[in-house]
Amino acid sequence: MLAIGASAQDGEKGGHTRFILAASWEPAFCATNQKKAECRDEKPDAYDATNFSLHGLWPMRQQYCDVSQDLQRSDRDKDWNSLPEVPLSTKTRSVLAKAMPGTQSGLERHEWIKHGTCTKLSADEYFAGAAGLIGELNASAVRDLFAQNIGKTLDAETIKQAFDKSFGEGAGDRVKMSCRRVGKVRVISELTIGLSQDAIEPDPSGPRLETLIQSAGTTKFGCDQGVVQAVGS
Repeated sequence: MLAIGASAQDGEKGGHTRFILAASWEPAFCATNQKKAECRDEKPDAYDATNFSLHGLWPMRQQYCDVSQDLQRSDRDKDWNSLPEVPLSTKTRSVLAKAMPGTQSGLERHEWIKHGTCTKLSADEYFAGAAGLIGELNASAVRDLFAQNIGKTLDAETIKQAFDKSFGEGAGDRVKMSCRRVGKVRVISELTIGLSQDAIEPDPSGPRLETLIQSAGTTKFGCDQGVVQAVGS
């Protein structure tokens, strides 16, 4: 996963990318992962059918900090529900269950071991902060664009314009898009968004995604266009 994020620092201008916020489009993920717990009962009227889902918040070029070799091997085996439970408050666990459907498959255990351990935050701080950033993305024109175009094709320029509208001029230059094939159709699977070092310094005073994006370096957009996948199609 970090290999995707690392490219966000290529050709940096005007800032430094220190973290990647990975935002998945869950119907696209589930189209090729139907056996996953979070995909078996996916519904068209569910929250994750029309909103971005949290994949992770990834420190650049850091993984498995102070994690034993045994746990690393277990993580790479991808049986994530066998990994240690992440210590979270009831409130954060509830927020995360909505923001990250993959918790049904133990995704938060994997994300904490591989990435969260490198942030110097508690698990509660790490996931509460990441969920808050995804919440800001889902309150933006970017989410509205995707939700209003389910089943249709979006191109890079249109998506970048939505980022600029929501998070300031040039925000779209800090975003990379990934696509995957579902049958013969290329669908949008994920957006990886470059953020500054302040991503691990929560500001309780209000929204901060715009500042974090604007302080990051630029990147190439990646996939130039794709279909916004609908649930079950």
